[in-house]
Amino acid sequence: MATESKVVEAPRLADFTTDLRVIPLSLICIVIGVIGAYLALILLKLIYLFNNLFFFHHWSWQYKSPALNTLGYWEILAPIIGGLIVGVMARYGSERIRGHGIPEAIEAILLKGSKVEPRVAVLKPISAAFAIGSGGPFGAEGPIIMTGGAVGSLIAQFFRMSSAERKTLLVAGAAAGMSATFAAPVSSVLLAVELLLFEWKPRSLIPVTMASATAAAARHYLLGLGPIFPIPEHHVAMDALGLSACLLVGLFAGILAALLSSAIYLVEDGFSHLPIHWMWWPAIGAVAVGVGGLFFPQALGVGYDVIASMLTHDLTLSVLLGIFFVKAIIWSISLGSGTSGGVLAPLLIMGGALGGLESRFLPAYGTGFWPLVSMAAVLAGALGAPLTAVVFAFELTHDSSILLPLLISALVSFGLVVLVLPRSILTEKLSRRGYHLSREYIVDPMESLSVEEVMRTKIAKLTPTPTEDQLREALKVDEALGVQRLFPILDESGSMIGVVPRWNLEEFAAGRRGDSLSALINRNPVVAYTDERLRAAVQRMASTGLTKLPVLKREDPGKVVGVVSLTDLMKARVAAQDTEERRERVLRLSVPLLFGGEDEGPPKR
Repeated sequence: MATESKVVEAPRLADFTTDLRVIPLSLICIVIGVIGAYLALILLKLIYLFNNLFFFHHWSWQYKSPALNTLGYWEILAPIIGGLIVGVMARYGSERIRGHGIPEAIEAILLKGSKVEPRVAVLKPISAAFAIGSGGPFGAEGPIIMTGGAVGSLIAQFFRMSSAERKTLLVAGAAAGMSATFAAPVSSVLLAVELLLFEWKPRSLIPVTMASATAAAARHYLLGLGPIFPIPEHHVAMDALGLSACLLVGLFAGILAALLSSAIYLVEDGFSHLPIHWMWWPAIGAVAVGVGGLFFPQALGVGYDVIASMLTHDLTLSVLLGIFFVKAIIWSISLGSGTSGGVLAPLLIMGGALGGLESRFLPAYGTGFWPLVSMAAVLAGALGAPLTAVVFAFELTHDSSILLPLLISALVSFGLVVLVLPRSILTEKLSRRGYHLSREYIVDPMESLSVEEVMRTKIAKLTPTPTEDQLREALKVDEALGVQRLFPILDESGSMIGVVPRWNLEEFAAGRRGDSLSALINRNPVVAYTDERLRAAVQRMASTGLTKLPVLKREDPGKVVGVVSLTDLMKARVAAQDTEERRERVLRLSVPLLFGGEDEGPPKR
C-alpha cells in the first residue's frame, strides 16, 4: 500500500507556525540591534556636523539650532548646496537614496525579496545628513529606518535564508534604528508591524522585538536615556467636553494629514514636468527652504528643539503660525523634489503647531497637552498607523495619563484619512510606480476552515479490476455534485493504493489505454488530511500543480474519505465574502411582545 505524499506533510495543528528557526534569527537580531544603535548615533552626529559646517562654519559634533545662524541672505545658499550634493549622490550613486526612506524599505520588502544594495546602506545616511544638516526640514528617522533596514538585509544575504527571513532581518534593522533614535522600542516594533512586516507572526515579531529592545538598551550608553521630550505629567480627568475636544482635534488633524499627503505628491507632479533632469530638483526645492528659513529660521533642520518647546512652553500665536505654515510649505516642496529626509519629525512639528493653535479655544488641561494630542493624531492620519502614533507619543514623553485622549484623536484622524484618501503618504509613492498595496491585516479565510468541512464525500471508488457497469456508474455525471475528476483506487481491504484521473479512466473505458487499469494508477499520490487547514492543501496544490487531492484520515491513512478540489477550496473565500456583504436582521423588536403581548412575526410587505 503506497499512500505517502511526495510533499512535506503539514505541521501539527497549532495556533502558530513558528519553529526553532526563530532562535538563531533572534540571536542575529540582537547583533543588528547593537549595530542599529551605532548607526543612529553616526547619523545624528553627521547631521550635527554638517549643520555646524553649513550655518556656523566650524567643525563640531554638537547640535546647534540653525535658527541661531548669522549668515543673513547667504543662508539661502546652504540648503541649495545641500540639495545639489544630494542630487549628485542620487544620480551617480544610487537613485534609491531619494525620498523619505520608508516607501523604499517597503518596496525592497515586497518587490525585491528584501535585498538592498550595499551602497544604499552607505549613501542613504550621508545624503540625509547633507540634506538635513544644510537646513532641510526633515527628521532623521526615515533615513535611519532605510539605513538600518539595508544593514539588516546585507547581514541576511550572507546567510542561507528565505525571503521571509531576510525580510525579518531587514525590518529588525529598521526598528533598531528608529528605537535608538527616539528611545521608543515599543512603537518601533508597532511601526514595523503596521508598515513593514505585513504580518503578525511570532517568527518575525520576536526577532524584530529583540533588535528594537537591544537598540534601546544600547542607546543608554550612546545617546542617553529617554524620553527625548520629557514633560510634566498631565493629570487629566476627561469629561464630556474634553472628549468632544479630542474628537475635534482628531478631525482637524485628519484634514491636515490628508492635505499634507496630497501636497507632497502635487509638488512631485509639478517637478516631473520640469524640462531638466531630476538630479537638479533637490537644489530647486531647496530654494524654498532657504527663503522660508530666512523669514522663519525655526522651520529649518530636524526641529527636535522646536518639538520640545511646543510641549513645554505656551508659544506665542505668531510663532505657532510661522511653524505651521512655513514648515508645511518648505517641507512639502523639498520632499516633493525628491531629496533625502524623513517625515516623522516634521509631522510631529506641524501637528504640534496645530494643537498649539487649537489650545486657544479648547479646554485648558496644561501646557503641551493639545500639541501632544495633535502630534499623535496627525502622525496617525498621515502614516495610517494609529497604534504606532499613540504609543510613540507616550514613549517620547512618558506621559501615561494622556493615553485616552491620544487614542481618541488618533483613531478619528486615521478614520477620516482612510475615508477620503485611497492611500497614505507612504504607499502613494508605490502606487505611482504601479504597485498596489493592501494594508488590511486579517486571518486568511483558508485558515478558518478545515479540509473536512469543504471536501466532496460522495465519490466513486474503484478496484484495480472494475467491471463495465462499475466504470459506467463511476463516470456518470451527478447533476447536483458535478463531474468527479479524480478516482481513488482501493484494494480488497478498502485501503487506497492510488488514484486515477478522470481522463485516464475515460480512455481506459473506451479501450484506448490498455487492458489493465493497474498500469494507469498513480501509486504515490499527493494527499490531503481531514484535519488540515485549507491553507495547507492549497499550498500543496500550488507546489505540485495539482488541482485535486484525495483526502485521508490522519489516524487511518489507508482510508480515503473524500476528494478536495481547487473549487472546494474557494468555499472559504465565498464564506469570507458572505460575512462582509450579507446583511440581515437577527433580532426584531415587537412592542406588544415587550409588554406581554404576542409576537405577530415580521412585518408584512
